[in-house]
Amino acid sequence: MSDTTGALQTVDGHLLPARGRWTLDRGHAEVAFIGRHFMLTRVRGRFLDVDAAIDVGTTPAETAVAATIAMRSVASGDEARDEHLRSADFFDVEHHPYARFRSTEIEWEGTGGRLHGLLTIKDVERPVVLEVEYLGHVEDPWGGDRAVFSAHGKLNREDWGLTWNMVLESGGIVVSKEIDLEIHAEFVRDA
Repeated sequence: MSDTTGALQTVDGHLLPARGRWTLDRGHAEVAFIGRHFMLTRVRGRFLDVDAAIDVGTTPAETAVAATIAMRSVASGDEARDEHLRSADFFDVEHHPYARFRSTEIEWEGTGGRLHGLLTIKDVERPVVLEVEYLGHVEDPWGGDRAVFSAHGKLNREDWGLTWNMVLESGGIVVSKEIDLEIHAEFVRDA
């Protein structure tokens, strides 16, 4: 792959997004979480209203990532479950409308690495680590430059005070404590 647009920079022999601000294309992004119901069934939800930006530095270590998630935008495919997630049992969107993420360190090798950051949910800030992969650059039909990334990680929801649950007669619980995170996103280079 070569760069004819100036939208890329070579870092340690790999073409990566060029320095500057890259803003999330909200229409081409998914911020999803997966939990287990009755400890068996995978249930997937996502947030439909997310703002994010990457301020790319000369090296990945000099790069910063920030995101804001409107918690009311949770969508899991079941309105009753979504209302429960919005309630004080979980996200308490009336009192805590947004979650926030900001990077603290990036470990990078080639086209992937680890993104360390602080995630704030319900005014509780805890560290998280995401495994990130840079999937490539595309010049879109409108002359814009896009950088495409995916990321995944795990967290224990109880670390953020999301402790609602029910114990089953069989000894299990209704909702898993461990949650998988999956992010797929296009970022557009700011002019």
